Amino acid sequence: MSTSQHLTREKVMECLKRVGEPLLKKDMMSLGLVREISIDETRVFLHMEDPSGDSKMLDALKAEIGRVLQESGATSVEIQFSGKSQGGKPTEFRPGPIRGVKQVIAVASGKGGVGKSTVAVNLALALAKMNSKVGIMDADIYGPNIPLMLGVRNDQQPEGTTENKILPLEAHGIKVISIGLFTDPDKPIIWRGPLLHKTIQEFLHRVEWGELDYLVVDLPPGTGDVQLSLSQWTHVSGVVVVTTPQEVALSDVRRAVNMFRQLEIPILGIVENMTGPVFGKGGGEKMAEDFQIPFLGDIPLDAQVRKCGDSGVPLVAGDAKEGVCSRFLNIAEALRESFYKNIKTDSAPDEESDKEYFYGQESS
Repeated sequence: MSTSQHLTREKVMECLKRVGEPLLKKDMMSLGLVREISIDETRVFLHMEDPSGDSKMLDALKAEIGRVLQESGATSVEIQFSGKSQGGKPTEFRPGPIRGVKQVIAVASGKGGVGKSTVAVNLALALAKMNSKVGIMDADIYGPNIPLMLGVRNDQQPEGTTENKILPLEAHGIKVISIGLFTDPDKPIIWRGPLLHKTIQEFLHRVEWGELDYLVVDLPPGTGDVQLSLSQWTHVSGVVVVTTPQEVALSDVRRAVNMFRQLEIPILGIVENMTGPVFGKGGGEKMAEDFQIPFLGDIPLDAQVRKCGDSGVPLVAGDAKEGVCSRFLNIAEALRESFYKNIKTDSAPDEESDKEYFYGQESS
């Protein structure tokens, strides 16, 4: 089979029928060990049940599955095994820290079209203006708008290192990674859950972020695979929820807030975007009161915000400190205050050093 052809799901399943489990002497498909198959042209990602818990056996299975699939035209094979505990329940993922990154802050919304990415970008830039070292990770795999908003050209791509790491790009003083830096901007990304999961893992732990006070993660709208993957692959310090004032947006935000609470991720606050005569005012603040979480501030519906984002020079990237720009700066300050109050750790020796750690004041 030529590698220029695309693999099909049926072809992958046929290959897995040729790989036997060493102890039970049955193939992967017959045993029902295959949870998910995702294919991107000739790249294959498999999510499978761990049949034994034996690491040597898993290594042998991976090698055999990879060999069979590559013989059939696969250029890349990624396999994720999920084990079972003695009680029969799936083994839990244990989130790990990101080397060099102090705090991970997610920016989320219950629905699309509320300006979440605009808030994430300007919030990241506002934190950078407060002498913090900041990176932004575009986790909206299906709609990666961060490169456009930060003015990163299509011909700019992250480079690799000798340690098989990915070097993020830099724009307006912050580090950035996005699937949009690796793909054709005019072609849709048609991936299922496992490939999304793998991409989030690599963006968190394979990217060489360096020393950061904050990594801002722009999540896709809703409550889906990426949100779960983020919580599984690292410790999320807290989440900022973005909404518009009208009820149709607020009803979705309520579900998002409840999801993050179920995942035990602290809600740092709510930002009301596009406030004004068109969509109304005060819905986000009322929701913050109902949920007893901080209201970080509101952003008026302003054409200048859109123009700056479309031009690749976000509003906060400029020199202005008044008008709508001041709203973003005030929200960033309110976020840091909320962060200190809600995420305070027992390890800090005193209040001043605790503030220094969370506020990133060591950076210059």
